[in-house]
Amino acid sequence: MSKRAAIYARFSTDLQNERSVEDQITLCRKHAEQHDLTVVATYEDKARSGASVFGRDGLLRLMDAARDEAFDVVVIEALDRLSRDMEDLAGIHKRLSFMNIEIRAVHDGVANTVLVGLRGLVGQLYREDNAHKVRRGQAGRVGQGLAAGGITYGYAAVPGEPGKRQIVEEEAEAVRRIFKEYVAGRTPRDIARDLNRDSIPAPRGSNWNASTINGNLQRGTGILQNELYGGRLVWNKVRMVKDPDTGRRVSRPNPKAEWQSVDVPELAIIDQELFQQVQARKRERSLDLPHHHRRPRHMLSGLLRCGACGSGMSTNGKDKSGRIRIRCSAATESGSCPDPKTFYLETVEATVLDGLRAELQSPKVLAEYVKTYHEERKRLSAEANSNRVRLERKADQLKNEIDRLVDHLAKGVGDPHVLGPRSTELHHQREEILAKLAEVPPPVDVVTLHPAILKRYEQQLESLQTALSEGVRSGDRECAEAIRELVETVTVYRDPSTPGAVQIEVSGRLNTVLGDRAYPNGVKRVCGLMVAEEGFEPPTQGL
Repeated sequence: MSKRAAIYARFSTDLQNERSVEDQITLCRKHAEQHDLTVVATYEDKARSGASVFGRDGLLRLMDAARDEAFDVVVIEALDRLSRDMEDLAGIHKRLSFMNIEIRAVHDGVANTVLVGLRGLVGQLYREDNAHKVRRGQAGRVGQGLAAGGITYGYAAVPGEPGKRQIVEEEAEAVRRIFKEYVAGRTPRDIARDLNRDSIPAPRGSNWNASTINGNLQRGTGILQNELYGGRLVWNKVRMVKDPDTGRRVSRPNPKAEWQSVDVPELAIIDQELFQQVQARKRERSLDLPHHHRRPRHMLSGLLRCGACGSGMSTNGKDKSGRIRIRCSAATESGSCPDPKTFYLETVEATVLDGLRAELQSPKVLAEYVKTYHEERKRLSAEANSNRVRLERKADQLKNEIDRLVDHLAKGVGDPHVLGPRSTELHHQREEILAKLAEVPPPVDVVTLHPAILKRYEQQLESLQTALSEGVRSGDRECAEAIRELVETVTVYRDPSTPGAVQIEVSGRLNTVLGDRAYPNGVKRVCGLMVAEEGFEPPTQGL
Protein backbone atom coordinates (compact mmCIF):
# COMPACT_ATOMS: atom_id res chain seq x y z
CA MET A 1 0.00 0.00 0.00
CA SER A 2 1.47 3.38 -1.03
CA LYS A 3 2.04 6.06 1.55
CA ARG A 4 0.11 9.33 1.59
CA ALA A 5 2.23 12.37 0.84
CA ALA A 6 1.85 16.12 1.30
CA ILE A 7 3.86 18.57 -0.81
CA TYR A 8 5.16 21.86 0.57
CA ALA A 9 6.62 24.68 -1.56
CA ARG A 10 7.85 28.18 -0.73
CA PHE A 11 9.65 31.11 -2.31
CA SER A 12 11.13 34.02 -0.41
CA THR A 13 10.24 37.45 -1.78
CA ASP A 14 7.76 39.12 -4.09
CA LEU A 15 10.70 39.90 -6.39
CA GLN A 16 10.96 36.23 -7.31
CA ASN A 17 8.93 34.55 -10.01
CA GLU A 18 5.68 33.06 -8.69
CA ARG A 19 6.27 30.17 -11.07
CA SER A 20 8.81 29.01 -8.49
CA VAL A 21 6.04 27.46 -6.38
CA GLU A 22 4.45 25.67 -9.35
CA ASP A 23 7.87 24.42 -10.45
CA GLN A 24 8.61 23.06 -6.98
CA ILE A 25 5.24 21.30 -6.78
CA THR A 26 5.76 19.74 -10.24
CA LEU A 27 9.21 18.49 -9.20
CA CYS A 28 7.84 17.06 -5.93
CA ARG A 29 4.93 15.31 -7.73
CA LYS A 30 7.39 13.62 -10.08
CA HIS A 31 9.47 12.50 -7.10
CA ALA A 32 6.34 11.12 -5.40
CA GLU A 33 5.40 9.11 -8.48
CA GLN A 34 8.90 7.63 -8.69
CA HIS A 35 8.70 6.48 -5.05
CA ASP A 36 5.10 5.19 -5.16
CA LEU A 37 3.70 7.98 -2.98
CA THR A 38 0.09 9.19 -3.28
CA VAL A 39 -0.12 12.99 -3.08
CA VAL A 40 -3.15 13.91 -0.95
CA ALA A 41 -2.48 17.61 -0.29
CA THR A 42 -0.26 20.53 -1.30
CA TYR A 43 0.72 23.51 0.85
CA GLU A 44 2.52 26.66 -0.24
CA ASP A 45 3.81 30.01 1.01
CA LYS A 46 4.44 32.71 -1.56
CA ALA A 47 6.80 35.62 -0.86
CA ARG A 48 7.53 34.36 2.66
CA SER A 49 11.02 34.33 4.16
CA GLY A 50 12.44 31.10 5.52
CA ALA A 51 13.97 33.01 8.44
CA SER A 52 10.92 32.39 10.63
CA VAL A 53 7.81 30.22 10.84
CA PHE A 54 5.66 33.25 11.71
CA GLY A 55 3.38 34.48 8.96
CA ARG A 56 3.67 31.26 6.96
CA ASP A 57 0.09 30.08 6.79
CA GLY A 58 0.87 27.20 4.45
CA LEU A 59 3.43 25.68 6.81
CA LEU A 60 1.11 26.11 9.79
CA ARG A 61 -1.73 24.37 7.92
CA LEU A 62 0.65 21.54 7.06
CA MET A 63 1.61 21.09 10.72
CA ASP A 64 -2.07 21.13 11.75
CA ALA A 65 -2.86 18.46 9.17
CA ALA A 66 0.11 16.42 10.39
CA ARG A 67 -1.36 16.37 13.89
CA ASP A 68 -4.59 15.06 12.37
CA GLU A 69 -2.62 12.22 10.70
CA ALA A 70 -3.68 13.40 7.23
CA PHE A 71 -0.48 12.09 5.55
CA ASP A 72 2.60 9.95 6.15
CA VAL A 73 5.31 11.79 4.19
CA VAL A 74 6.19 15.44 3.51
CA VAL A 75 7.85 15.99 0.12
CA ILE A 76 9.87 19.17 -0.49
CA GLU A 77 12.39 20.33 -3.06
CA ALA A 78 15.06 20.92 -0.41
CA LEU A 79 15.15 21.30 3.37
CA ASP A 80 15.69 25.06 3.15
CA ARG A 81 12.15 25.33 1.75
CA LEU A 82 10.91 24.38 5.23
CA SER A 83 13.22 26.83 7.01
CA ARG A 84 16.55 28.60 6.82
CA ASP A 85 16.72 28.82 10.61
CA MET A 86 18.53 26.07 12.52
CA GLU A 87 16.14 26.11 15.46
CA ASP A 88 12.97 26.14 13.37
CA LEU A 89 14.12 23.40 10.99
CA ALA A 90 15.19 21.16 13.87
CA GLY A 91 11.85 21.81 15.60
CA ILE A 92 9.81 20.94 12.51
CA HIS A 93 11.80 17.73 12.01
CA LYS A 94 11.46 16.85 15.70
CA ARG A 95 7.68 17.26 15.70
CA LEU A 96 7.08 15.44 12.42
CA SER A 97 9.34 12.59 13.56
CA PHE A 98 7.33 12.32 16.77
CA MET A 99 4.19 11.94 14.65
CA ASN A 100 5.93 9.24 12.53
CA ILE A 101 5.89 11.49 9.48
CA GLU A 102 8.86 11.26 7.14
CA ILE A 103 10.46 14.26 5.42
CA ARG A 104 11.70 13.59 1.88
CA ALA A 105 13.75 16.21 0.04
CA VAL A 106 14.03 15.74 -3.71
CA HIS A 107 17.70 16.75 -3.73
CA ASP A 108 18.73 15.31 -0.35
CA GLY A 109 16.68 12.18 0.22
CA VAL A 110 15.10 11.16 3.52
CA ALA A 111 15.88 13.70 6.25
CA ASN A 112 17.61 12.49 9.39
CA THR A 113 19.11 14.30 12.38
CA VAL A 114 22.54 14.72 10.79
CA LEU A 115 21.15 16.03 7.49
CA VAL A 116 18.76 18.41 9.27
CA GLY A 117 21.61 19.76 11.41
CA LEU A 118 23.90 20.31 8.42
CA ARG A 119 21.21 21.85 6.18
CA GLY A 120 19.96 24.04 9.02
CA LEU A 121 23.46 25.38 9.62
CA VAL A 122 24.11 25.96 5.92
CA GLY A 123 20.72 27.64 5.45
CA GLN A 124 21.23 30.01 8.37
CA LEU A 125 24.78 30.89 7.29
CA TYR A 126 23.51 31.57 3.77
CA ARG A 127 20.78 33.86 5.11
CA GLU A 128 23.16 35.77 7.39
CA ASP A 129 25.72 36.09 4.61
CA ASN A 130 23.07 37.55 2.33
CA ALA A 131 22.17 40.09 5.01
CA HIS A 132 25.82 41.15 5.28
CA LYS A 133 26.05 41.52 1.52
CA VAL A 134 22.89 43.64 1.42
CA ARG A 135 24.23 45.97 4.10
CA ARG A 136 27.54 46.20 2.31
CA GLY A 137 25.70 47.17 -0.87
CA GLN A 138 23.65 49.76 1.03
CA ALA A 139 26.82 51.25 2.51
CA GLY A 140 28.25 51.60 -1.00
CA ARG A 141 25.12 53.38 -2.23
CA VAL A 142 25.22 55.81 0.69
CA GLY A 143 28.84 56.59 -0.14
CA GLN A 144 27.62 57.68 -3.59
CA GLY A 145 25.00 59.99 -2.07
CA LEU A 146 22.11 57.61 -2.79
CA ALA A 147 19.42 56.64 -0.29
CA ALA A 148 19.62 53.12 1.12
CA GLY A 149 16.25 53.11 2.86
CA GLY A 150 12.69 54.38 2.55
CA ILE A 151 11.34 57.74 1.43
CA THR A 152 11.91 60.61 3.87
CA TYR A 153 9.18 63.23 4.31
CA GLY A 154 9.92 66.11 1.95
CA TYR A 155 11.40 63.92 -0.78
CA ALA A 156 10.29 61.55 -3.54
CA ALA A 157 12.06 58.88 -5.58
CA VAL A 158 13.39 59.79 -9.00
CA PRO A 159 11.77 57.43 -11.55
CA GLY A 160 14.24 55.07 -13.19
CA GLU A 161 17.11 56.01 -10.85
CA PRO A 162 17.09 53.74 -7.78
CA GLY A 163 18.27 55.46 -4.61
CA LYS A 164 18.10 58.96 -6.03
CA ARG A 165 15.80 61.50 -4.38
CA GLN A 166 14.22 64.81 -5.33
CA ILE A 167 12.62 67.50 -3.19
CA VAL A 168 8.81 67.70 -2.97
CA GLU A 169 8.25 71.43 -2.62
CA GLU A 170 4.86 71.21 -0.86
CA GLU A 171 6.28 68.99 1.90
CA ALA A 172 9.52 70.98 1.99
CA GLU A 173 7.52 74.10 2.91
CA ALA A 174 6.12 72.26 5.95
CA VAL A 175 9.66 71.26 6.95
CA ARG A 176 10.90 74.86 6.69
CA ARG A 177 7.95 76.04 8.73
CA ILE A 178 8.68 73.52 11.49
CA PHE A 179 12.36 74.51 11.76
CA LYS A 180 11.66 78.26 11.71
CA GLU A 181 8.86 78.09 14.29
CA TYR A 182 10.95 75.92 16.60
CA VAL A 183 13.87 78.35 16.50
CA ALA A 184 11.39 81.18 17.14
CA GLY A 185 10.54 79.54 20.48
CA ARG A 186 7.46 77.47 19.75
CA THR A 187 7.20 73.95 21.15
CA PRO A 188 6.75 70.79 19.02
CA ARG A 189 3.33 70.37 20.62
CA ASP A 190 2.17 73.82 19.48
CA ILE A 191 3.64 73.34 16.01
CA ALA A 192 1.89 69.97 15.58
CA ARG A 193 -1.46 71.40 16.66
CA ASP A 194 -1.22 74.24 14.13
CA LEU A 195 -0.18 71.89 11.31
CA ASN A 196 -3.25 69.75 12.03
CA ARG A 197 -5.42 72.87 12.20
CA ASP A 198 -4.17 73.94 8.76
CA SER A 199 -4.83 70.41 7.34
CA ILE A 200 -1.22 69.88 6.28
CA PRO A 201 -0.69 66.15 5.55
CA ALA A 202 1.54 64.39 8.08
CA PRO A 203 4.39 62.00 7.07
CA ARG A 204 2.29 58.89 7.68
CA GLY A 205 -0.98 60.34 6.48
CA SER A 206 -2.56 60.65 9.94
CA ASN A 207 -2.09 63.50 12.41
CA TRP A 208 0.98 65.47 13.34
CA ASN A 209 2.22 64.78 16.89
CA ALA A 210 4.93 66.35 19.00
CA SER A 211 6.92 63.10 18.79
CA THR A 212 6.88 63.24 14.97
CA ILE A 213 8.59 66.60 15.13
CA ASN A 214 10.78 66.07 18.20
CA GLY A 215 11.81 62.45 17.59
CA ASN A 216 14.12 60.34 19.75
CA LEU A 217 17.58 61.68 20.59
CA GLN A 218 19.20 58.25 20.96
CA ARG A 219 17.87 57.00 17.64
CA GLY A 220 18.32 60.31 15.83
CA THR A 221 14.73 60.29 14.58
CA GLY A 222 12.21 63.08 14.13
CA ILE A 223 11.91 66.01 11.73
CA LEU A 224 14.13 68.30 13.81
CA GLN A 225 16.98 65.77 14.05
CA ASN A 226 17.07 64.64 10.42
CA GLU A 227 20.35 65.91 8.99
CA LEU A 228 19.16 65.28 5.44
CA TYR A 229 17.14 68.50 5.62
CA GLY A 230 20.44 70.34 6.16
CA GLY A 231 22.12 68.58 3.21
CA ARG A 232 23.78 65.62 4.94
CA LEU A 233 22.71 62.00 4.40
CA VAL A 234 23.15 59.82 7.50
CA TRP A 235 22.66 56.04 7.37
CA ASN A 236 22.86 53.12 9.80
CA LYS A 237 21.31 54.89 12.76
CA VAL A 238 19.35 51.74 13.61
CA ARG A 239 19.45 48.06 12.76
CA MET A 240 16.52 45.69 12.41
CA VAL A 241 16.44 42.41 14.31
CA LYS A 242 13.76 39.75 14.36
CA ASP A 243 12.17 38.76 17.66
CA PRO A 244 12.43 34.93 17.78
CA ASP A 245 9.27 34.68 19.89
CA THR A 246 6.99 36.82 17.70
CA GLY A 247 8.71 36.91 14.29
CA ARG A 248 8.37 40.70 14.23
CA ARG A 249 11.19 42.98 13.17
CA VAL A 250 12.20 45.52 15.82
CA SER A 251 14.68 48.37 15.51
CA ARG A 252 17.70 48.78 17.74
CA PRO A 253 19.79 51.99 17.84
CA ASN A 254 23.40 51.72 16.65
CA PRO A 255 26.27 53.59 18.34
CA LYS A 256 27.02 56.91 16.66
CA ALA A 257 30.48 55.58 15.79
CA GLU A 258 28.77 53.18 13.33
CA TRP A 259 26.72 55.87 11.57
CA GLN A 260 27.75 56.61 7.98
CA SER A 261 27.25 60.04 6.46
CA VAL A 262 27.91 61.95 3.24
CA ASP A 263 27.21 65.52 2.12
CA VAL A 264 24.32 65.93 -0.36
CA PRO A 265 23.92 69.72 -0.72
CA GLU A 266 21.50 69.29 -3.63
CA LEU A 267 18.95 67.76 -1.20
CA ALA A 268 19.17 70.53 1.43
CA ILE A 269 15.75 71.99 2.29
CA ILE A 270 17.10 74.38 4.93
CA ASP A 271 20.56 75.92 5.35
CA GLN A 272 23.09 74.53 7.81
CA GLU A 273 22.93 77.62 9.99
CA LEU A 274 19.22 77.09 10.71
CA PHE A 275 19.78 73.38 11.32
CA GLN A 276 22.53 74.09 13.87
CA GLN A 277 20.36 76.70 15.61
CA VAL A 278 17.67 74.04 16.04
CA GLN A 279 20.17 71.55 17.47
CA ALA A 280 21.48 74.16 19.90
CA ARG A 281 17.96 74.89 21.17
CA LYS A 282 17.23 71.17 21.52
CA ARG A 283 20.36 70.76 23.64
CA GLU A 284 19.26 73.63 25.87
CA ARG A 285 15.80 72.10 26.32
CA SER A 286 17.13 68.59 27.01
CA LEU A 287 19.38 69.49 29.94
CA ASP A 288 19.16 66.96 32.77
CA LEU A 289 16.72 68.89 34.95
CA PRO A 290 15.79 67.65 38.45
CA HIS A 291 12.15 67.04 37.50
CA HIS A 292 13.28 64.31 35.07
CA HIS A 293 14.08 62.14 38.11
CA ARG A 294 11.03 63.07 40.12
CA ARG A 295 8.60 60.45 41.39
CA PRO A 296 5.06 60.57 39.98
CA ARG A 297 3.50 63.86 41.07
CA HIS A 298 0.05 62.40 41.57
CA MET A 299 -1.43 59.07 42.57
CA LEU A 300 -2.56 58.31 39.00
CA SER A 301 0.30 59.92 37.06
CA GLY A 302 0.98 57.87 33.93
CA LEU A 303 -2.04 55.59 34.52
CA LEU A 304 -4.83 57.72 33.04
CA ARG A 305 -6.27 56.97 29.60
CA CYS A 306 -8.77 58.91 27.50
CA GLY A 307 -11.97 56.96 26.92
CA ALA A 308 -12.58 58.73 23.59
CA CYS A 309 -9.30 57.92 21.80
CA GLY A 310 -7.21 55.77 24.16
CA SER A 311 -4.36 58.27 24.50
CA GLY A 312 -2.77 59.14 27.83
CA MET A 313 -4.03 62.02 29.94
CA SER A 314 -2.02 64.73 31.67
CA THR A 315 -2.59 67.72 33.94
CA ASN A 316 -3.99 70.80 32.24
CA GLY A 317 -3.72 73.61 34.74
CA LYS A 318 -5.95 74.55 37.68
CA ASP A 319 -9.24 76.31 38.08
CA LYS A 320 -9.77 79.44 40.22
CA SER A 321 -10.19 77.36 43.36
CA GLY A 322 -6.89 75.53 42.77
CA ARG A 323 -8.33 72.19 41.66
CA ILE A 324 -6.16 70.36 39.14
CA ARG A 325 -7.60 69.55 35.72
CA ILE A 326 -6.66 66.64 33.46
CA ARG A 327 -7.08 66.40 29.71
CA CYS A 328 -6.36 63.99 26.84
CA SER A 329 -2.74 64.38 25.68
CA ALA A 330 -3.74 63.86 22.04
CA ALA A 331 -6.14 66.77 22.30
CA THR A 332 -3.43 68.93 23.85
CA GLU A 333 -0.55 67.92 21.57
CA SER A 334 -2.22 67.45 18.19
CA GLY A 335 -5.90 68.36 18.59
CA SER A 336 -6.83 64.92 17.21
CA CYS A 337 -9.05 63.60 20.06
CA PRO A 338 -12.69 63.26 18.91
CA ASP A 339 -14.07 64.24 22.36
CA PRO A 340 -11.51 66.48 24.09
CA LYS A 341 -13.13 66.98 27.48
CA THR A 342 -11.43 68.15 30.68
CA PHE A 343 -11.95 66.52 34.09
CA TYR A 344 -11.02 67.23 37.69
CA LEU A 345 -8.16 65.06 38.96
CA GLU A 346 -9.49 64.91 42.53
CA THR A 347 -12.83 63.58 41.27
CA VAL A 348 -11.15 60.76 39.35
CA GLU A 349 -8.83 59.90 42.27
CA ALA A 350 -11.72 59.76 44.73
CA THR A 351 -13.75 57.63 42.35
CA VAL A 352 -10.86 55.19 41.93
CA LEU A 353 -10.43 54.84 45.70
CA ASP A 354 -14.17 54.28 46.24
CA GLY A 355 -14.30 51.83 43.33
CA LEU A 356 -11.33 49.82 44.58
CA ARG A 357 -12.90 49.50 48.01
CA ALA A 358 -16.18 48.27 46.49
CA GLU A 359 -14.36 45.78 44.29
CA LEU A 360 -12.05 44.39 46.96
CA GLN A 361 -15.00 43.95 49.33
CA SER A 362 -16.77 41.78 46.78
CA PRO A 363 -17.09 38.19 48.07
CA LYS A 364 -16.56 37.04 44.48
CA VAL A 365 -13.11 38.62 44.41
CA LEU A 366 -12.09 37.26 47.79
CA ALA A 367 -13.40 33.77 47.00
CA GLU A 368 -11.64 33.72 43.66
CA TYR A 369 -8.45 35.06 45.19
CA VAL A 370 -8.48 32.36 47.89
CA LYS A 371 -9.22 29.69 45.28
CA THR A 372 -6.37 30.89 43.06
CA TYR A 373 -4.08 31.10 46.08
CA HIS A 374 -4.88 27.50 47.08
CA GLU A 375 -4.36 26.21 43.55
CA GLU A 376 -0.99 27.92 43.26
CA ARG A 377 0.15 26.71 46.67
CA LYS A 378 -0.88 23.15 45.77
CA ARG A 379 1.03 23.36 42.51
CA LEU A 380 4.17 24.65 44.19
CA SER A 381 3.87 22.07 46.94
CA ALA A 382 3.48 19.27 44.39
CA GLU A 383 6.54 20.48 42.47
CA ALA A 384 8.61 20.67 45.64
CA ASN A 385 7.51 17.20 46.75
CA SER A 386 8.22 15.76 43.30
CA ASN A 387 11.70 17.26 43.32
CA ARG A 388 12.32 15.92 46.83
CA VAL A 389 11.22 12.40 45.87
CA ARG A 390 13.43 12.47 42.77
CA LEU A 391 16.49 13.53 44.75
CA GLU A 392 15.85 10.97 47.50
CA ARG A 393 15.49 8.20 44.91
CA LYS A 394 18.74 9.25 43.24
CA ALA A 395 20.56 9.33 46.61
CA ASP A 396 19.31 5.84 47.45
CA GLN A 397 20.46 4.50 44.07
CA LEU A 398 23.93 5.94 44.58
CA LYS A 399 24.11 4.49 48.09
CA ASN A 400 23.18 1.03 46.79
CA GLU A 401 25.83 1.30 44.06
CA ILE A 402 28.47 2.38 46.59
CA ASP A 403 27.56 -0.50 48.91
CA ARG A 404 27.84 -2.94 46.02
CA LEU A 405 31.31 -1.68 45.08
CA VAL A 406 32.49 -1.78 48.70
CA ASP A 407 31.17 -5.37 48.98
CA HIS A 408 33.14 -6.35 45.85
CA LEU A 409 36.29 -4.79 47.28
CA ALA A 410 35.81 -6.63 50.56
CA LYS A 411 35.42 -9.94 48.73
CA GLY A 412 38.41 -9.27 46.45
CA VAL A 413 36.23 -9.22 43.33
CA GLY A 414 37.43 -6.86 40.63
CA ASP A 415 40.40 -4.52 40.32
CA PRO A 416 40.77 -2.25 43.41
CA HIS A 417 42.48 0.42 41.26
CA VAL A 418 39.23 0.69 39.24
CA LEU A 419 36.58 0.04 41.88
CA GLY A 420 38.15 2.31 44.51
CA PRO A 421 38.14 5.56 42.42
CA ARG A 422 34.69 4.69 41.10
CA SER A 423 33.36 4.32 44.63
CA THR A 424 34.90 7.68 45.58
CA GLU A 425 33.35 9.36 42.54
CA LEU A 426 29.90 7.99 43.40
CA HIS A 427 30.36 9.12 46.99
CA HIS A 428 30.99 12.71 45.82
CA GLN A 429 27.92 12.54 43.57
CA ARG A 430 25.79 11.40 46.49
CA GLU A 431 27.12 14.21 48.68
CA GLU A 432 26.06 16.73 46.00
CA ILE A 433 22.58 15.17 45.81
CA LEU A 434 22.23 15.31 49.60
CA ALA A 435 23.30 18.98 49.58
CA LYS A 436 20.60 19.78 47.01
CA LEU A 437 18.09 17.78 49.02
CA ALA A 438 18.88 19.89 52.09
CA GLU A 439 18.03 23.02 50.11
CA VAL A 440 14.59 21.76 49.06
CA PRO A 441 11.98 23.46 51.27
CA PRO A 442 9.91 21.14 53.46
CA PRO A 443 6.38 20.23 52.33
CA VAL A 444 3.99 23.14 52.89
CA ASP A 445 0.48 22.57 54.16
CA VAL A 446 -2.13 24.60 52.26
CA VAL A 447 -4.08 26.55 54.85
CA THR A 448 -7.81 27.15 54.53
CA LEU A 449 -9.25 30.52 55.54
CA HIS A 450 -12.04 30.38 58.10
CA PRO A 451 -15.30 32.11 57.03
CA ALA A 452 -15.14 34.31 60.15
CA ILE A 453 -12.09 36.00 58.65
CA LEU A 454 -14.27 37.55 55.92
CA LYS A 455 -15.84 40.01 58.36
CA ARG A 456 -12.48 40.98 59.77
CA TYR A 457 -11.15 41.38 56.24
CA GLU A 458 -13.93 43.85 55.40
CA GLN A 459 -13.27 45.88 58.57
CA GLN A 460 -9.55 46.06 57.83
CA LEU A 461 -10.23 47.00 54.21
CA GLU A 462 -12.47 49.86 55.37
CA SER A 463 -9.72 51.17 57.66
CA LEU A 464 -7.13 50.75 54.91
CA GLN A 465 -9.25 52.70 52.42
CA THR A 466 -9.75 55.56 54.87
CA ALA A 467 -6.04 55.72 55.69
CA LEU A 468 -5.04 55.60 52.03
CA SER A 469 -7.54 58.31 51.09
CA GLU A 470 -6.25 60.63 53.81
CA GLY A 471 -2.65 59.81 52.98
CA VAL A 472 -3.08 60.46 49.26
CA ARG A 473 -4.82 63.78 49.86
CA SER A 474 -2.06 64.85 52.27
CA GLY A 475 0.65 64.05 49.72
CA ASP A 476 1.96 60.83 51.31
CA ARG A 477 3.93 59.13 48.51
CA GLU A 478 3.86 55.69 50.14
CA CYS A 479 0.06 55.74 50.15
CA ALA A 480 0.00 56.80 46.52
CA GLU A 481 2.43 54.01 45.60
CA ALA A 482 0.24 51.48 47.43
CA ILE A 483 -2.68 52.46 45.20
CA ARG A 484 -0.47 52.32 42.08
CA GLU A 485 0.39 48.72 42.99
CA LEU A 486 -3.30 47.80 42.57
CA VAL A 487 -4.03 49.88 39.46
CA GLU A 488 -2.59 49.53 35.95
CA THR A 489 -4.81 51.92 33.97
CA VAL A 490 -7.74 54.20 34.64
CA THR A 491 -9.82 55.04 31.56
CA VAL A 492 -11.89 58.20 31.90
CA TYR A 493 -15.14 58.66 29.94
CA ARG A 494 -17.75 61.36 29.74
CA ASP A 495 -21.09 59.98 30.95
CA PRO A 496 -23.50 60.61 28.06
CA SER A 497 -26.58 59.99 30.21
CA THR A 498 -25.79 62.51 32.95
CA PRO A 499 -24.57 66.02 32.06
CA GLY A 500 -21.36 66.92 33.86
CA ALA A 501 -20.76 63.36 35.12
CA VAL A 502 -17.77 61.08 34.71
CA GLN A 503 -17.37 57.35 34.13
CA ILE A 504 -14.13 55.52 34.87
CA GLU A 505 -12.96 52.00 34.14
CA VAL A 506 -10.12 50.52 36.17
CA SER A 507 -7.81 47.75 35.01
CA GLY A 508 -5.92 46.47 38.04
CA ARG A 509 -3.14 44.06 38.83
CA LEU A 510 -5.63 41.60 40.29
CA ASN A 511 -6.54 40.88 36.67
CA THR A 512 -3.13 39.21 36.31
CA VAL A 513 -4.07 36.69 39.01
CA LEU A 514 -7.83 36.41 38.61
CA GLY A 515 -8.30 37.28 34.93
CA ASP A 516 -11.75 38.54 33.93
CA ARG A 517 -13.14 37.52 37.32
CA ALA A 518 -11.29 40.40 39.00
CA TYR A 519 -13.18 43.65 39.46
CA PRO A 520 -16.63 42.04 38.85
CA ASN A 521 -18.37 45.39 39.26
CA GLY A 522 -16.13 46.97 36.62
CA VAL A 523 -15.37 50.04 38.79
CA LYS A 524 -17.53 51.84 36.28
CA ARG A 525 -20.51 54.15 36.09
CA VAL A 526 -19.45 56.17 39.13
CA CYS A 527 -20.47 59.78 38.64
CA GLY A 528 -18.34 62.78 39.46
CA LEU A 529 -17.92 66.35 38.30
CA MET A 530 -16.51 67.22 34.92
CA VAL A 531 -14.93 70.58 34.17
CA ALA A 532 -17.07 73.10 32.32
CA GLU A 533 -16.52 73.51 28.61
CA GLU A 534 -13.41 75.50 27.75
CA GLY A 535 -14.29 79.15 27.39
CA PHE A 536 -15.90 79.39 30.82
CA GLU A 537 -12.66 78.65 32.70
CA PRO A 538 -9.62 78.67 30.44
CA PRO A 539 -6.93 76.22 31.60
CA THR A 540 -3.82 77.65 33.19
CA GLN A 541 -0.91 77.13 30.80
CA GLY A 542 2.36 75.54 31.80
CA LEU A 543 1.11 73.35 34.65
